[in-house]
Amino acid sequence: MPAPPETAPTGCAQPSPEIRCRNETTLFRPGHRVTTDQGLDAIVVGSGPNGLAAAVTLARAGLRVRVYERNPQIGGGAETAELTLPGFHHDVGSAVHPLALASEFFVKFGLKDRIELRVPEISYGHPLPGGRAGVAWHDIERTAAGLGRDGAAWLQLLGPLVDNVKAIAELTGDTLLRVPRHPLTLARFGLRTLEQGGPAWNWRFTGEKAPALLTGTFAHSIGRLPSPSTAGAGLVLAAHAHAGGWPIPTGGSGAIVQALADDLLAHGGEIITNAEITSLRELPPARVTLLDVTPRALVDLADGALPARYAAAMERFRYGNAVAKVDFALNEPVPWSAEDLRRAPTLHVGGTRADQARAENAVARGRHADSPYVLAAQPSILDSTRAPAGKHVLWAYTHVPAGSTRDQTEQITRQIERFAPGFRDTILASTGQTATQMQNHNPNHVGGDIAAGAISMAQLVRRPVLSSDPWHTPLTGVYLCSSSTAPGPGVHGMCGYRAALSALAHEYDITTPPDLSPSGGK
Repeated sequence: MPAPPETAPTGCAQPSPEIRCRNETTLFRPGHRVTTDQGLDAIVVGSGPNGLAAAVTLARAGLRVRVYERNPQIGGGAETAELTLPGFHHDVGSAVHPLALASEFFVKFGLKDRIELRVPEISYGHPLPGGRAGVAWHDIERTAAGLGRDGAAWLQLLGPLVDNVKAIAELTGDTLLRVPRHPLTLARFGLRTLEQGGPAWNWRFTGEKAPALLTGTFAHSIGRLPSPSTAGAGLVLAAHAHAGGWPIPTGGSGAIVQALADDLLAHGGEIITNAEITSLRELPPARVTLLDVTPRALVDLADGALPARYAAAMERFRYGNAVAKVDFALNEPVPWSAEDLRRAPTLHVGGTRADQARAENAVARGRHADSPYVLAAQPSILDSTRAPAGKHVLWAYTHVPAGSTRDQTEQITRQIERFAPGFRDTILASTGQTATQMQNHNPNHVGGDIAAGAISMAQLVRRPVLSSDPWHTPLTGVYLCSSSTAPGPGVHGMCGYRAALSALAHEYDITTPPDLSPSGGK
């Protein structure tokens, strides 16, 4: 392996102390246009969770792997950085990780043994007018007890999914074209998705808390409410809330990225930052190339080499609506009117089920909502490393039309103030990002779409093409591994893992997945 150049720094440009760079055993340096290297087996373009998951899997199989990252820091949508004031560490993209304990990749990787994942007593909370709140405790029975007359309905709806959450994770962690191993679980899940994704979504509920609480999970998908795609994704999140929980990584989401990078480096891989790849021709020779990019970017990188029919399919891939984000540095915790919410790391702030549907459907029609749905996270109530002593951070985003240039700081602040009077007085500083700025930071977020592709039933099956192996492109040795591929968005590493397994099988005839555990592959 080539040695780092003498001018290479001892570490990379980093967003926070949680994102370290290591040079002790292998190369991790800023670089550009390395075209003469010999001996590479695999190249990965993009260092988001999927790109790194792919790289780790390939390196564990014995391949010599190099990762190229366009930004000065690694992580893609899972970075941690000082965005407001010194000492306040904010998650640049994702903040809460329902799939960190559930995805097949992270289970095999042993993520929970590599970093500290704090599972809160309350998975998520939902403020309602009048100082009331719905609370999704980790304990489903305790949740039901707080929902009054709708408690039994909550248990009937989610109980079977929670009991079979491993089968649900398997169903939703692969392409939907595979023959399911758990048809009964699929039937239960499908019936509930159809119910909650259509006109009958209110039939089993009589109060406000339960439907509002559930709808908050549906709205994660940035789509019309009700719809089967948003309901299906939300039911999975709700089931995980009562199974493994919704953990917060100590030190921020960057800790997950660093664990992946550390493993890659320990197994002979290398990462080059500040290296934007604009054409596949710029890459050095390698038998396998995995691209953590969108279908649109794949077409650009291929420079006309894709078959016309496949290129047309990539161009037809639809991107969804967007997010606008604000990070707050606070001098005290958010003063939620409902006391329980002060202990909830994750909150869905949007009022009743009808209020949330109204807001999300406005965005679906290309408008900014007057009273938006806000997804908020207050990780510093569990993790004191995120802010100076006695201070706190708040992460929040709302949904906006794709390509929006509107700063939503005031709209988000006003919505939180509605359920936490005095919130404005706690703000020391804030940093807003528009939808277009989200794309500028991460090109996979086309128009601000953090899901890297619209979440619809058709596009969950055809992500990005209708195939039992959607990661394999027509180009020899080239695979797509971003969230634009199956199984879709989320910090779970499964897109990268599945793409790497496909590459190993096709290019190296390796059909047994490598050992990814912390003690394996030494």
